[in-house]
Amino acid sequence: MLNLTPLVRPRFVKDAMADLAVDSREAIRDAQTAVLAMLTRGGAATAYGREKGIRPAMSYQEFASRVPVTDYPAIRPWVERMLHGERDILWPGRCVRFAQSSGTSDGKSKFIPVTDDSLRLNHYSGGSAVVSHYLRRNPASRLFAGKSFILGGSFANELSGLPTGVKVGDLSANLIDAINPVVNLFRVPSKRIALMEDWSKKLPALAEASVRENITNISGVPSWFLTVLRRVMERAGADNIHEVWPGLEVFFHGGISFEPYRELYRSITDPARMHYVETYNASEGFFAVQDTDTPRSMLLLLRHGVFYEFVPADDQSAPPVPAWEVEPGRCYSLLITAPNGLWRYAIGDVVRIDTVAPLRITIAGRTKAYINAFGEELMVHNADAALAAACAATGASVLNYTAAPVYTSEGKRGRHQWLIEWDKEPPCGIEAFADELDNRLQQENSDYQAKRAGGIFLDRLSITTARPGLFDAWLGSTGKLGGQRKVPRLSNTRETIESMLELNK
Repeated sequence: MLNLTPLVRPRFVKDAMADLAVDSREAIRDAQTAVLAMLTRGGAATAYGREKGIRPAMSYQEFASRVPVTDYPAIRPWVERMLHGERDILWPGRCVRFAQSSGTSDGKSKFIPVTDDSLRLNHYSGGSAVVSHYLRRNPASRLFAGKSFILGGSFANELSGLPTGVKVGDLSANLIDAINPVVNLFRVPSKRIALMEDWSKKLPALAEASVRENITNISGVPSWFLTVLRRVMERAGADNIHEVWPGLEVFFHGGISFEPYRELYRSITDPARMHYVETYNASEGFFAVQDTDTPRSMLLLLRHGVFYEFVPADDQSAPPVPAWEVEPGRCYSLLITAPNGLWRYAIGDVVRIDTVAPLRITIAGRTKAYINAFGEELMVHNADAALAAACAATGASVLNYTAAPVYTSEGKRGRHQWLIEWDKEPPCGIEAFADELDNRLQQENSDYQAKRAGGIFLDRLSITTARPGLFDAWLGSTGKLGGQRKVPRLSNTRETIESMLELNK
């Protein structure tokens, strides 16, 4: 295949430099104010906008005073009107695409509008930004000398009686289905295979469709793609994915932390040939991309259709602040306003501000994905980092995990219980690994360390080994098995882990 990279690289690099030019608080304010003006022009023409008093060109102060901070239960009635075909509800026009996402606190799934404007201004624009920043950093890349392998979901959903033409499914299914047909010349698998619902049939079809292609880049969730790559190697009789795809150079990944999987990918690739680029791409929007060699730190995309606000994570009663007022080193819950009709919407993620100019963030966890049963305030990024360090120290590797508190009972202190599905069990034994992981958690989190001090408040964590395939089985039992579905890593209750333990018997 002809290498088109030198021809297209200058345009991509130009776009990347425009993102990096937003490199001061003043430039951030200007860029975000322009985005807000675009969004309020659209919002003024909607039923939601009329009720909340949105008007074109309103200042940020007026916008924040009139439009309430919201979450999915609050906007569900508005989304249901859109699902049933009503126009001009949360965003101008009729929305016919919706991304089904994981459940909210009331146990129901979320259906996030995917409007034509959100595709054009944000999702596809964000995907282009990923390529732009990668090519800027890698002038010798041959990215467009082969094809992309993009792992997607399906349009499986739990709804019935939808109007004709309305599609509900994974975000990735919507993106693949709506993409410019020209792009399909440069990607695998075919749309038919990409959108298959039955993973027992889809997995071998993915391997068959890709094994003879010249793949230069892959995109998807690390846990799912690992399964696919192993199936491809099995199909090809290879021990290393570069034996199958010599031109593979980059994995664009997101959805979950890559740290627990980094060594697993090193074991099946030629590390000298591979790059890894983290992305922050959710059902609600495409928000950030890794633009430096610092793992997990990502440049917030301030010109790509989304207006951001930040609520201090340690004071949820504090008023939100705009992007040009955040403080470095501080953690915030993220609010977005976007051209899919989400207005000052709490997406449930906590981010840490790494730098303010340019504005770079690290995903610290979910607002509800943490353990604070004993005052330890353990976040997902603490758990991921500690687990990766423990694996590196012991030679173990992990496919999946979840953790929850075991509450204090008569004569026993509380502790954390980890349920782990191993790729390679620790040679030192499970109990020695638990010691190592517990020590690493104390190094990562001072509150956990304080509660563990002297064994007075909190006992050492315990580990339960999951049978092979347990996490996939659990996802299947919840109707969430698929390329874009994820297991909750931490929970402050035992609901998730107990349901998994029941399946593990």
